[in-house]
Amino acid sequence: MASREAFRKYLEGAGAIDCLSKALIKLYQQEQKPEDACKFLRQIMCETCPTDEQVTEMTKDLADSKKEICCLKKEIMSMKGEVRRSSSEVALALTSGFDKLKEDEACTSLLMKHLTEEVFNELKEKKTALKSTLLDCVQSGLEHHDSGVGLYAADAERYELFGALFKKVINAYHVDFGDDKTHPASDWGDATTFENLDPEGEFIVSTRVRCGWSIEGFPFNPRMTMDHYEQIMERVNTVLEGLQDELKGVFHPLEGMTKELQTQLIDDHYLFKEGDKFLQTANACRFWPIGRAIFLNEPKTFVVWVNEEDHRRIISIHKGGDLGAIYQRLKTAVETIGKEMALVRNERLGYLTFCPSNLGTTIRASVHIKLPKLGKVREKLDEAAAKYKLQVRGTRGEHTESEEGVFDISNKRRLGLTEYEAVKEMYDGIKELIELEKNTEDVKEEDKPAEASPSETKPSESAPKV
Repeated sequence: MASREAFRKYLEGAGAIDCLSKALIKLYQQEQKPEDACKFLRQIMCETCPTDEQVTEMTKDLADSKKEICCLKKEIMSMKGEVRRSSSEVALALTSGFDKLKEDEACTSLLMKHLTEEVFNELKEKKTALKSTLLDCVQSGLEHHDSGVGLYAADAERYELFGALFKKVINAYHVDFGDDKTHPASDWGDATTFENLDPEGEFIVSTRVRCGWSIEGFPFNPRMTMDHYEQIMERVNTVLEGLQDELKGVFHPLEGMTKELQTQLIDDHYLFKEGDKFLQTANACRFWPIGRAIFLNEPKTFVVWVNEEDHRRIISIHKGGDLGAIYQRLKTAVETIGKEMALVRNERLGYLTFCPSNLGTTIRASVHIKLPKLGKVREKLDEAAAKYKLQVRGTRGEHTESEEGVFDISNKRRLGLTEYEAVKEMYDGIKELIELEKNTEDVKEEDKPAEASPSETKPSESAPKV
């Protein structure tokens, strides 16, 4: 009762009771009572408040204004994206960046090793037909001395015109591929030869196989305009709309995607984020999020990324170790989608991509695998991985550590072998690692040797949570 009395005094002192009383008296005085009494009272109590009709009109005006602002922002972004450095600015940035790179004795990138003064002087003034410069290729590596590769291709012609640098980096990264080698024709082989790597579900958390493609007629990231990104997105969407059966799904452009959906897809590791510092500096994230999109089938076992790093990445994923089924899904998708688009392919290097580490098949077959015992003796794990040409990463991809003994392990070779052979190397290697894990004696935490942070070559690509 005391609280009620206190509240009554508060309303009386604030003038609320007097205000309500006057409004109710006016309602009482109306000969023809309004259908909406609450609306009448609101108008009486706030004579300056807009009517419902005015609110509707103002809401529409606000929505139209927001659209206009978005269009103007997009137009400004496009105009900014067309601004290029002058020749003198490019020359200055190249010379300054090159000098700093060569002064850094701690840098171990492939760019550092192979961009000699002789090569630098040979290439520094060259331009492709699309006006790509040496700076477009090396600016990320010049800025970030912790890069593994440090080199990107601004367009397909770069692999030939700037061959004095690219050939050396390619041969160094793809260790079994030299100037005398030619990438073989595509051969996806028989997926049924891949058995379930972990039928009991003891080791493998999830498996994924992906490939990345560049579409004929378009440059790569640093030389792409906003219109290029949007054209690619529309072309890919048109092709994906025709998928049927288990591949059928929904196309989600990032522009306009709700915050809730975006957060959910990122948390579940399906949706890519805006590029890390390496891709940012390589100008792979211009006009973000315009022209970027993700396609997901209903069970979320088939994903397509549009304009993430390459024009298009196709991913087949699933919980567990049934590599045969996962590889077959990707093979079916590639056969279906590949017929609808001309892809950038080089007679010697296979499929061309933004980063030279992905050339050839562009295939990356990987597992999230629990190796708690091997994880404590990293030297043994790395030795076994090297034997089968596997790449060992942390749980969340490059530049991360293992969490609870879970590693992201994939084939390293993509160039100089067929798609089937690339996946087979991962398959054979993972079988060996599982046997090794079973036969390895567990090491107590206090006896565990210090583990060096893994050095990787590419931006993070986390495995989806399935």
